[in-house]
Amino acid sequence: MMSRSLVAPLLFVTAVCTACKDDKPRSDTPPPPPPPVASAAPGACSSGGGELTDALSAPFFAKSTGGYCVDPQGEIKTYGEKGKLSMDEVCTTAFDGECEVYKRFGLKRVVSLHYVDGSGKGGTVEVNLSQFGDVAGAYGMFTLRVVAGDPAEPSTPKPLAAGAAGAIGTGRAYVWRGQHLAELQYVNENESPEELAKSSEAILTTVGKAIGERLPGATTLPPAAQILPADKRVANGIVFQPKDVLGWTATGPGAVGFYKDGDRRWRVLAIVKDDADQAKDAFKTIKSKPGSLPIAATGDEAAHVVVPSAGEDKANAPKVEMLVARKGNVVWGVADEEYALRAVSGPDRDKARLSKEEAVAKMSQLLATPAPAAADAGAPAAPAGSGAAAPSGKKAAPVRRTE
Repeated sequence: MMSRSLVAPLLFVTAVCTACKDDKPRSDTPPPPPPPVASAAPGACSSGGGELTDALSAPFFAKSTGGYCVDPQGEIKTYGEKGKLSMDEVCTTAFDGECEVYKRFGLKRVVSLHYVDGSGKGGTVEVNLSQFGDVAGAYGMFTLRVVAGDPAEPSTPKPLAAGAAGAIGTGRAYVWRGQHLAELQYVNENESPEELAKSSEAILTTVGKAIGERLPGATTLPPAAQILPADKRVANGIVFQPKDVLGWTATGPGAVGFYKDGDRRWRVLAIVKDDADQAKDAFKTIKSKPGSLPIAATGDEAAHVVVPSAGEDKANAPKVEMLVARKGNVVWGVADEEYALRAVSGPDRDKARLSKEEAVAKMSQLLATPAPAAADAGAPAAPAGSGAAAPSGKKAAPVRRTE
């Protein structure tokens, strides 16, 4: 275990994005499914599907796809800006009381509809399409929905090549592009769990891709997420905060990546600003926190900082520390993986931490990463893909958990 005197050249402990507890409601119990929709009779899609009555969102949906169609007997509900229902009604009818989280990310409008199985086998796909005030808010909400806990857990949704980034688990899928986040849920009371897992993957992939192709906006990640190293990153292992990354006021937008190499785990923080002066301001805020210590000869400036743990059991929580360094308009952080530390105790917890050599090597690699040009730092940088390990092919609780 590292002593305080060794902190200067070293690294430290993490809880990187779990510190965003105010924006990430958690629960061990998945929320209940939406009210069941009456099963459509065979031939329900013979006329091509129901009418897309909301002119603003109609271009984003296919009337029929994969043997399913917009329910001819269903109602398309709209909330918020230019909607028939108020934004407050989202809290009681669409988001199971989680709407305050969405609102903090700049939620402006929601469209709710469902697709039915034209063969009459009882399947339905509920779709909630949320529009946010900007790309950062929409992508941030997407990552919070997908990363409801440890992204290395088998229950975490897997990457889905849809829109700019997507994720899919049993019965649920998410698609993000531009200012929009689509959340899809499959329901079929006639199927066994095994049958549901298979059929939901097929239709959610089809509907998700159809929506992702039609949504407006570039298929690119925000700069802070785009610059995160792809190598060894856990699939869908990014959490993005538009403003207060790790709970540090006005330091964002920032992204946290989750990494795994064999039994070694760590996290990386990236904050990209428009210019070096803005990055200096963000770094100044970070290093002003209690317990911070300056570190010499690392980037343009560096510090060891203590990050409050986000876990409820703070008495037994591991100490969370991070090495933060600025180079130009980018602020980097390297930290141990809090989930790995929480899983063990005593000497095993010390072994789960990154060694001095590992920490120094990882930060050196980050500082060698070319920073986005100042003029481009506030805009998307490159193709995002589905959110998997590599940006060019790739991609919060309850955030509703996919089991």
